[in-house]
Amino acid sequence: MSDAEKRLADLGLTLPEAAAPVANYVPYVRSGQQIFVSGQISLGPDGLVKGRLGESMNVEQGQAAARLCGLNLIAQLKAALDGDLSRLVRVVKLGGFVCATPEFAAIPKVINGASDLMVEAFGEAGRHARSAVSCPALPLGAAVEVDAIFEMA
Repeated sequence: MSDAEKRLADLGLTLPEAAAPVANYVPYVRSGQQIFVSGQISLGPDGLVKGRLGESMNVEQGQAAARLCGLNLIAQLKAALDGDLSRLVRVVKLGGFVCATPEFAAIPKVINGASDLMVEAFGEAGRHARSAVSCPALPLGAAVEVDAIFEMA
């Protein structure tokens, strides 16, 4: 078990199985020392978290949805690293997408759910660059989607 998996276990979190793509794409691409992980939606053990921030969801619910995206990103990363998360050098960048009403402006706070998880799991190597945007709809009605770029050894 890697240090990241121990940290997640200490938080009471378990990595899910890496989800299969729902359309014509691959879950990740390795290029040189980088791993590009396709967007992961807010899918958890209780199913898909659906909703729109500012309408049917609040910031805290959005952060929880983003945290699920982060867990799914780490699961894909583990698959890309042949099960060995200790090969991670750093989280390079996250791109966050939040299904939200036009008036909802706390998009960065929502994506902090995924960002905070990366730091909790990987320590300083989890600190990353980021973008966070809103949109009127996400695939399958998901509340949040996050993609990532990681560097590997």
